[in-house]
Amino acid sequence: MTNMNAVTVCGIVVEEEIQFSLVELSRACGTDVAQLTLLVEEGVLTPSGDYPQEWLFAGATLKRARSAARVTRGLELSAAGTALVLDLLDEIDALRTKLHRMGACS
Repeated sequence: MTNMNAVTVCGIVVEEEIQFSLVELSRACGTDVAQLTLLVEEGVLTPSGDYPQEWLFAGATLKRARSAARVTRGLELSAAGTALVLDLLDEIDALRTKLHRMGACS
């Protein structure tokens, strides 16, 4: 019999139809509203609505907002620095996907 290690992964499934206000997204990410506002200004997050009090974020935005908050805290970056890091991470993911489709990665 082989020794198998079990790994438990915790996560939250967020439906695409769910929308978050700025305050709700702030709570879900564990970051403040001011930081999220800066991320919107840098183009990292894209809400619907014209003004912060009207902004609504799609459920899928939660993952990106949490990544942005983690990068900002972990690397002590400005909003512009966070935007650059997330753009580079997106590019890496796109290249990996392309390589995978081409059969170059296992």
